[in-house]
Order: sequence, then structure tokens, then C-alpha cells
Amino acid sequence: MTTPYYDDLITALSDPGETLHILPGGDLGGPGDSHLAAIIPVMAPANFGSKTFRKEFNLHYAYVGGAMVGGISSVAMVEALAEIQVLGVFGASGLPPSVVEDSIGRLKNSLGTRTFGSCLIHSPQDPAWEEKVLEIYLNHGVNLIEASAFTQITPSLVRYRLKGLRSDPDGTIIAPNRIMAKVSRLELAKRFFSPPPPKIVQLILAQGWITESEAALAPYIPMAQDLTAEADSGGHTDFRPALTLWPSAIELAKEMTDLHRYQQPLRVGVAGGLGAPPAFLAAQELGAAYFVVGSINQSCVESGLSEGARELLAKASQTDVAAAPAADMFEMGARVQVLKYGTLFAPRAQKLVDLYRQCPSLEAIPADERQNLEEKIFRAPLTDIWNQTEAFFKERDPQQLAKAQKDPHFQLALVFRWYLGQASRWAINGVSDRRADWCVFCGPSLGAFNEWVAGTFLTSPKNRRVAVVAQNLLYGLAVYKRLVIARDLGLLPESLCRPLKPLTPPKLAPFFQGPGQ
Repeated sequence: MTTPYYDDLITALSDPGETLHILPGGDLGGPGDSHLAAIIPVMAPANFGSKTFRKEFNLHYAYVGGAMVGGISSVAMVEALAEIQVLGVFGASGLPPSVVEDSIGRLKNSLGTRTFGSCLIHSPQDPAWEEKVLEIYLNHGVNLIEASAFTQITPSLVRYRLKGLRSDPDGTIIAPNRIMAKVSRLELAKRFFSPPPPKIVQLILAQGWITESEAALAPYIPMAQDLTAEADSGGHTDFRPALTLWPSAIELAKEMTDLHRYQQPLRVGVAGGLGAPPAFLAAQELGAAYFVVGSINQSCVESGLSEGARELLAKASQTDVAAAPAADMFEMGARVQVLKYGTLFAPRAQKLVDLYRQCPSLEAIPADERQNLEEKIFRAPLTDIWNQTEAFFKERDPQQLAKAQKDPHFQLALVFRWYLGQASRWAINGVSDRRADWCVFCGPSLGAFNEWVAGTFLTSPKNRRVAVVAQNLLYGLAVYKRLVIARDLGLLPESLCRPLKPLTPPKLAPFFQGPGQ
């Protein structure tokens, strides 16, 4: 239970744009008072994260709406984030190149000079897609890509990074194309924080993809100036604990900046687990250059997910997630984190993994297991699924079929990947009779967000607009930090130091108007 004194103090702390002057007795004073017990400074949402990050990308806030597969981070979502000068990344992975190109054209037309990014996901099973999408980015002048699921530096990435590289008369190196690498392992972070590998530079130079002058400047820039340390997130993840991964990556950035004597310090943003203001404050205190949100945005109205899938997300708790095999890296054993609540996708997908490990071919699947697969999971004879798969790869990548003809185990993998790939499309399109098979990539941060907004207007996914969510999280971070300062100074009891509930847009608006807000 609060008292009038604490009510007044919390109300004053809830305006992050006002400096608080606290008198020895605990009363609120003013700047002219000669004896003050404490000063609680302004905590403008625009001042969190890296100033250079915000300046370089022409942003007002160091907040990123990360890419989500299949256009879930949609054109509409990227546009809505750009409206509040926040960086949105289009979810190009899993989309046909023609759709990617159309979406990029729409964003270039609607956003003008405002910054946006687009995803380039590593596709070892479909390298042709990766090359085609990279060409689209180069042809359309997309100057920022979020590189996801890369396990090594590839010629495509180096080509993109070095294209247009030049040096000003004063020696300042200008790299028009920027990579925001998303990684969960420090060894991968080190590769992205290093200059482009010399052997790859020489390879693409010989191909005529870059010029001699661009190659000559390659040793002086990192592959990625910005790197997102991705902890326990949705989609591809190594399930790293945030509080061990984030500080290690930030320290590595400092070491690599010094080692290579880069002109600009390397920056580390954080992702995974950012579901409520306390998590944002933890990231801020660790030195995060920017904050990346993904799972939460899926439940917003601008999301490319179906309404039914968004409703499931809005009801999920932190424990309603599970690990499942990744469709694009099935044979490699890669795992993704998905929504468990309201679906059977995770256990059914795991059944496919078990059978893949046990059976060398489609024909080797035991009769009872095959019947179960055809009746409950595929809902069609496996021969029909193979015919569909064969038709798909004849158009998309005939080399996959040639490999399957020589390797029956690979043919089995392609059939099983049919289900894994279709499951996410069923969720995006809201295929009702496949609801039990919906694959929705999701981390526990969504559950934390649902707990925070419980009982407010943001409980309903129909009210979740991506810009309002972003502003509430940033405002919540600013106020929560001031509450923590007051608690640490002994001005506020621990029981009252808790994040404020989200504000409706009219109440939120005054904190996001004018310079520095």
C-alpha cells in the first residue's frame, strides 16, 4: 500500500523529462535549494543506447525491430517503426526473390531517405536464393542488411560490404553498405568484427565484383560495425544466457576495436529476453548500443502473422516455448525456438528428427510409423509429398534433386523439410485446419511482455501497434531507471520499485515530442 508521499514521488519520477531535486526530509525541492539530499536526472528515452548508432542511421531511438521470417516483420511494420524514427528490418528470409524485390521497392518509395534494413539469412541448402536476394539489395541500394544464421564469412557478404568502399581526402573511410550481424557465439562475433578475409577479398576481386581500390581498403574496416548479441530468442538461437553473452560480446568489441585500430568503435546491440522495462535496463547498464525486439512485434497488428496466430501469442507465458528443428538447416541439427502454446508443431517436428536419425530412406520407415505420418502429420501419402517437393525444386534449385537421386537419406530430409517449411506458412496464412501444426517462432520475452501488459489495453493483440509498443518499452525503461535510483538512495521502498504499466497513446505522446524526447 502506498502513501500520499510515495504517490507524489512516483508521479514525479514518472515524468522522465523533469529533473527531481530531493530535500533532506524527502520532500521535493527545486534547483535553487541550497541543501539537497539527491538529484534524479532526466532520463529521456532518446538518450539510451549509442549516440553514434542513432546518428549514423539517422534514428531518434536506439531501438530495432528485428527481421522475422516470411515477411512477418512486414513492409507495414517497417514503415510504422520508421514513422517514430526507429529502425525496422524487413523479414525477407523464406520469401521468393520476386516478393523481396517488390517489398524493397515499396519501402524505398514510401520511406524516402529514412533508414530501414532487410534480412539476408544464410541459406546453405539454397545458395541461389542468397545470391539472388543479395543482387536485389545491391541493385536497389539497400545500405543495411541484418545478416542472420551465418556460421562463416561468405563471398556474398564480403562483396556486399566492400561495394562502394572509398576514402575521403582526410583519410576517413566511407563504407556505404553496412552489415548488422546477428550472432550467438563469440567465435562468430570475432569473425564479423575482423576485416574481410583476404582470401575472399582476392577471390571476389578476381571475379570482377569489386575494384582494386575497394580491395585495398578492405583491411581497415570490420565486416560488421554493429553486431547483435542474440541470446534466448525466437527462431534460430543457441539458447545463450543473456547475462553471460551480452557483456562478453561488448568486451570483445572493445578488444577488437583496439586490435585493428578501427576509425570508429565497434558496437554491440542485444536481442533475446527483452520483454519488459527491467530487461531493457539490464541491457542498458551492460552497455548495449541498441535494443532489438522480435517476438513481441509478431503479436502486433502490423505483423505478417495471421490474426489467429497473433491471438495465441498474446496468451503465451514465458514457459510456452519449445525447441524444434530448423527447416533450413534440418540435416545440420540446427534448432529454432517456437511457440508451444496452442500447437503440436514442436513434438511433431521432433518426431521427424527421430525418424531421420533412425531411417536411411523413405522406404525404410516402419509401416506403422509411415501410416502415422501420413494420417496425422502430412495428411497425404509420402509419395505425394515427394512429388510436390520434386516439382518445387525443379523450378527453385534442380541441384537439390540431383543430390536426392544419389542420396536416399537426403531425399528423406527434403520430404521432412516440406512439413517444417509449410508449418510456418500455415501460421502466416492462418490455415485453420492446420492450426495444430502452426510453427510460430517465439522466445520467452513474449511471455514477459504479456505479464507486464496484463490488465491493460495492450492485453488484446488488436491494440498492439508496433510503434506504441516500442514507445512504451522505452518510456518504461526511462521511468524504471529513475525508480531504481530512488530506491538505491533510500527514497523508495523495494516493494514500490516496479515497472509502471503501459500508457495509452494519448498519455504517452507528451514524452515523445520535441528534441531529446
